[in-house]
Amino acid sequence: MLTELQIQNFKAWRDTGPIRLAPLTIIFGANSAGKSSLGHLLLALKQTARLADRKRALHLGDLQSDIDLGTFKDCLYQHNLKAKLSFMLGWKLPVPLTITDPLNKKAAFPADHLRLSTTLRADARGLPMVEQFSYALLHENQTTLNVTHGLDARGKAKLDVKPMRLIHALGRKWDVEPPEKFYRFSDVTLARYQNADALAVLPLELERLLDGLVYLGPLREPPQRTYHWAGDTVPNVGARGEYAIAAILAAADAGRELNRCYKQRRQRFDTFIAAWLKDLGVIHSFNVRPIAKGRKEYEVVVRTRANGPDVKLTDVGFGVSQVLPALVQAFYAPPHSTVWMEQPEIHLHPKVQAELADAFISAVQAYENGRPRNVQLVIESHSEHFLLRLQRRVAERLLEPEDVAVYFVRDGNTGAQLEELKLNRFGEIENWPEGFFGDDLGEIAARTKAAMQRQMNDGGVLHG
Repeated sequence: MLTELQIQNFKAWRDTGPIRLAPLTIIFGANSAGKSSLGHLLLALKQTARLADRKRALHLGDLQSDIDLGTFKDCLYQHNLKAKLSFMLGWKLPVPLTITDPLNKKAAFPADHLRLSTTLRADARGLPMVEQFSYALLHENQTTLNVTHGLDARGKAKLDVKPMRLIHALGRKWDVEPPEKFYRFSDVTLARYQNADALAVLPLELERLLDGLVYLGPLREPPQRTYHWAGDTVPNVGARGEYAIAAILAAADAGRELNRCYKQRRQRFDTFIAAWLKDLGVIHSFNVRPIAKGRKEYEVVVRTRANGPDVKLTDVGFGVSQVLPALVQAFYAPPHSTVWMEQPEIHLHPKVQAELADAFISAVQAYENGRPRNVQLVIESHSEHFLLRLQRRVAERLLEPEDVAVYFVRDGNTGAQLEELKLNRFGEIENWPEGFFGDDLGEIAARTKAAMQRQMNDGGVLHG
């Protein structure tokens, strides 16, 4: 699970400052303020990690990738090619690790958290290249080991590990290879030393983190009259929610069972999702069924009220098909995943937006097959109703303040600015920012003034 993030000189961000990421993190802000850029960089890191070409520092995207960010110049703050793109990721390990020096068994460096810091700059062609990356191992908030790899002032590659001392292997005093991608040591570099093999676990842990990063965009596929599923297990619902029905079928077929939180009743995945749709108030019942026995085509039938007829998903309100991928992804993602969503509340009634907050609280508290899922949600939203329900649940002690982080993004003189809203144990926001959800008092004052003026124009009579 991601616990911290900081980005410098990327898109609208000159510097985000340190960002605390909680199990449930909500980011509010005006349109085009820079909210989405935070998730877009993480997606670029993920597609870089999956790239076969180890020489490319950062894969910004193409027609086949999840996201296309354009050129490196497009990505830099104010398109300044002299600026350096830097980012820091911190995450909690699902299983603690210990790096041991094979030449000194007493030198052991435990970690329950890892932190990666990377700096990229443009090369002579304007393409991104790694200047330096470093890993920090942390145990109980104390740094146990620092590993730094990059280029010195002369452009020569270097590798420093402290406090562990690297020892050259006999006959292998060749030069250190430059970094691979934005986070990897080359095999040749590690083979240069007698005791560097254990460092290979660090890039593997980062790849595991990024492999568990899932993205759901703000625009979802419209409902279809039939869906195709051939029995395969889809990795996620897709950036547009196009695999949501396949995910439901795959999870049910695998026998996955969830409960909403500790000690609540287990339900099969499809029954679990149907129950949430009913609790959200968008439908009364929900069912995915094959068109005919032995066929690979399925239809989704819903009932909008208890005594209503069964109808296809295409024949009910658009909001059902739009919230379904968000709901499925929140619970379909594997344990220890991070799910980044944009505007899951789109096309939903205000009451349903509030209920959706309860579903997402459940998603970070849910158990699967008797074990906590530890899934993290990072949500970009514009919904005041969503936030109000979160505040209420904190006041009711159903959600602890440390398990939620709320941010507001605004456009400033030096790029986008991020402000964390301080949510106390009573559910109150202690530093409510100006213009957070518009100027309510200004609207009321303007409406009252207009009503008084109209009353005067109508001869003192206020019509209802």
